[in-house]
Amino acid sequence: MPSSAVFLNPTQAAKRLGVSTKALRLYEQRGLLSPTRSAAGWRAYGPEAMERASEIVTLRQLGLSLAQVGRVLGGEPGDLSAALAVHQTRLEGQSRQMSETLARVRALRSDLAAGKVPDVGALTAILAESQAPAVGFALPWPWGGEWFELGALQPLSFIIGPLGSGKTWLAMRLAEELPGGRFVGLDRGNGVEGRLAADPALRQRVDQAMAWLVEEGGAVSDALLALLTEIEAEGPRVLVVDMVEQGLDHATQEALIALLRARRSPNRPLMLMTRSSAILDLAAVGPDEAIILCPANHSPPTLVDAYPGAPGYEAVATCLATPEVRARTEGVVAMRPSQTTIAQ
Repeated sequence: MPSSAVFLNPTQAAKRLGVSTKALRLYEQRGLLSPTRSAAGWRAYGPEAMERASEIVTLRQLGLSLAQVGRVLGGEPGDLSAALAVHQTRLEGQSRQMSETLARVRALRSDLAAGKVPDVGALTAILAESQAPAVGFALPWPWGGEWFELGALQPLSFIIGPLGSGKTWLAMRLAEELPGGRFVGLDRGNGVEGRLAADPALRQRVDQAMAWLVEEGGAVSDALLALLTEIEAEGPRVLVVDMVEQGLDHATQEALIALLRARRSPNRPLMLMTRSSAILDLAAVGPDEAIILCPANHSPPTLVDAYPGAPGYEAVATCLATPEVRARTEGVVAMRPSQTTIAQ
């Protein structure tokens, strides 16, 4: 190795690659990456390690599990072929959507040329289709009707707050107000087998996702099957998921968030309610992710940057706990008054 070669520490390497230092450690633990060590034992990433890490990151962005990444880097192309097929399907879907929007734009221009002024609603719909969803509304109870607004949604957002902070009410209202939004509640296990039996394509996508998660160390369970059925279902443009970690163990939560990050897309944002540090690892939050904090004092929800010292960062950190701690209070929710109580 030339003496002029540049070696980066883990923080520098992670920043250049667009991943977290935790991800780099995980690649090393799985035998995919071997950084050099200084005399004091510190990790250092030279040109060869960075090239290898870049290959891993690229394959992860295509949706491969770490086990699949290892096989591809080992010369087995089967998993890569399957991942490219899935990626092609997604791109084709985006292309179809764009073609349909372009066709409507051409039709409106033809109407204008013929002297027909298009309806404002049609213009609004076209703009909504070509932009990331955005929303603004008066906050529901337990707030006092303050105006809340989110610009273009990030592909992945986390909704967090202590018990009684109103995060569930916010999540439900977001799903109502966002174009194409759907709220996925804690009763998501109802009717799963019937849905899968009636939709073989959905069953195939769920099975593929389940296999990915198992290779990442996740455990098959009814709770995971129900969640994947909602995530893989076609239709909703935005999913708002209540307590995404419900019923999942630590390893499965870590595998799940890795899957959701690998498959995140601005065309179908995910909003996840959570209080698990395995789902929301503050050190792993990327630039295309957002944290929405519902404060304990019922002041309006706010966006929080994921770095120590940022306004709201400590409040977010105190809401998070490991899956083991969260399991001790599983099912505990703040009292949710009836609509009659709210009206009073």
